[in-house]
Amino acid sequence: MKKTYVIKGKAESKWWLVDAQDQKLGRLATQIAHVLMGKHKPDFTPGVLMGDSVIVINAAGISVNPTREKEKVYYRHSDYPGGLKAVTFPRMLETHPDRIIKIAVWGMLPHNKHGRKLMKRLKIYGGSEHPHTGQNPEKLEIK
Repeated sequence: MKKTYVIKGKAESKWWLVDAQDQKLGRLATQIAHVLMGKHKPDFTPGVLMGDSVIVINAAGISVNPTREKEKVYYRHSDYPGGLKAVTFPRMLETHPDRIIKIAVWGMLPHNKHGRKLMKRLKIYGGSEHPHTGQNPEKLEIK
């Protein structure tokens, strides 16, 4: 018989700061998703919001494979006939670099209420400035 583990007390959450300059998109997204879910903690419990908050700076400096950079296309639809929009990776990097990381991390989180709550803990900024200095974020080293 399997027993359910429930953490005692309140889960402690920290703030982490990640510099995306010259980081590979996939490796960065997996590390961020890992921290958001709380899998780096010894008392990890699935389905419980016990992860930390992550601040990503320099999102415009993300790097990807050169082939992927030429061929990657982001699609969205407005739900109207003929409403399919396609944006290439270089155009997305130029206009909304934060959305590239957001889409990559969302793909690695559960697609349900829990995942949507986790995404609210992710803050992404294209430049090096962020308004979360009051939370005293610690630097997270990406391997």
